[in-house]
Parts: sequence; C-alpha cells; structure tokens
Amino acid sequence: MESFSKSVKEELSKLNNLSDKNLVKYELQGYLLTSNSNKFVTENEYNINRFSKLLSNTGTDNYKIEITGNKYCITTKEKIEISQEINNIEEAKAIVRGSFMGAGSITNPKTKYHLEIVFQNEENAAKVNTILNYYNINSKILKRNNKYIIYLKDGEDISSFLAFIGANSSVLQFEENRVIRDVRNNVNRIVNCETANLNKVINASVKQVNDIKLLKKMNKFKDLKDGEKELAELRLKNPEASLTELGKMLEKPISKSGVNHRMKAIEEKANELRNK
Repeated sequence: MESFSKSVKEELSKLNNLSDKNLVKYELQGYLLTSNSNKFVTENEYNINRFSKLLSNTGTDNYKIEITGNKYCITTKEKIEISQEINNIEEAKAIVRGSFMGAGSITNPKTKYHLEIVFQNEENAAKVNTILNYYNINSKILKRNNKYIIYLKDGEDISSFLAFIGANSSVLQFEENRVIRDVRNNVNRIVNCETANLNKVINASVKQVNDIKLLKKMNKFKDLKDGEKELAELRLKNPEASLTELGKMLEKPISKSGVNHRMKAIEEKANELRNK
C-alpha cells in the first residue's frame, strides 16, 4: 500500500506553480538546504522529477540523472546560490516545501502523528525551523546520528504544515483520519455506555467534527451563522456529547431538533467544499 509520505510528495510534485521563477528558486533552495551539495539522492521518483523541473525552470540545464538500484541521483555542476533573505510568506512556503520534498517524511495518521525533515547541518535546520515557528507551526530540532532533524508530533501542527506547503488534498486526507482517531480516543476515555450507543455517538461525532475542521481549514468557518459557530465550537470541545447535551450547553439552550437543524446547515457547507 502506498505510504502517506509518498502520496503527499506525489501531490506536491504535480503543483502547477513553476511559472513564478522566483518561487522556483526558493523551492530549489529548500532541496539544497537538506542535501548541502549539488548532488541529490532519493528513492522517491516524485522527488527527482520535481527537482529536475526546478533546475530546468531556473535555467540550469547542465545536470544528469542516474539510477542505481532503487535510488535516483541527480547531479549538477553549476553552483546554485542559497539566498539568506526571505521577503514574504510565499518564499517561506517554497523553501519549506522544497526541504520536505528533499528529506521529509510523515507517518500515516491512522497510526501516529510524526513528521520530520533531515538536515546535514544545524544551521540549515535552524533556518527552516525558524520559518515554521514564525508562522506558528511548533516544530523542534533534535540531533540524531550526526544529523539534525526538524520534527512535529502534534496533529494540528502537522495539518497546518501540510496546508502551509500547499498539499491541500493531503490535508483533507490527514484530517479525516485524524478526526476518526482522535474522536474514538476521546469517546473511549470519557463515555461509558453500551456498545450500540457508543458507536452511534462516535459515528455522528466523527462526521460533525470532520465537517467543522474542514470549514476551519479552508477558511470557511467565518461564513457560518453565530448560532452555528457556537454549536460547532462546543462539538469540538465535547466530541462525546449527545445532541441533547449540546443543546443544553448553548448560551441560549435549544432542543435536540434545533441542534440537529444547525448541524445539518454545517454539514451542507462542508459538503459544498468537498464537491467543488
């Protein structure tokens, strides 16, 4: 089965954003920050395809690609300078995207939350780590086998990271898996009831939380009515609660049918996003 890392990199490799030569240079720099040389080796064909496109789009045609076993190696004789300044968020995104493509990996969110990028030296790792922290993605650095690893272990930070580098489809896939895992964990810890009732609460809550998180991730949460926003926030904080219980928690309590009506409105807006 294809790994989640591979599917993310496949999506990124197909991004249609190579017309902006400036951003192409910054993404290429992200690759180079991880390899620290003009030679890049990977087992991922999407990496090598993207790297060669970046080189070509910067006018660097003097490179060669070799395949040894299951490894791809691309080498260029031209010196590619690494800029020391980042002027805007798009340049920041490009550098981080390139570094993840170059030496990043992410586990399947069904099992655990872990994303990392491997760097050959501390200075380059610190450069990318500073970018992520500046944009409120809480990454950290550790040293392992004389290499420096940027890592993320929080699901929300990993989701924000994927959105930051432009892997929008992967964000949706990650969120759906994350919601199921998190809600099941929360419900199993908190709720003590019959299996049938437990499954009913889980299934309804998973769908509702998934819808709400999708609206937030796609910046559409603001389009909800005030009553729907209040209910949505309560659902996120209380994934184990029934509709009746949620209705009683509202500032102005409403009936179960009233809660259901608002949830249906939230669901419709989320489905509109999925169907675009």
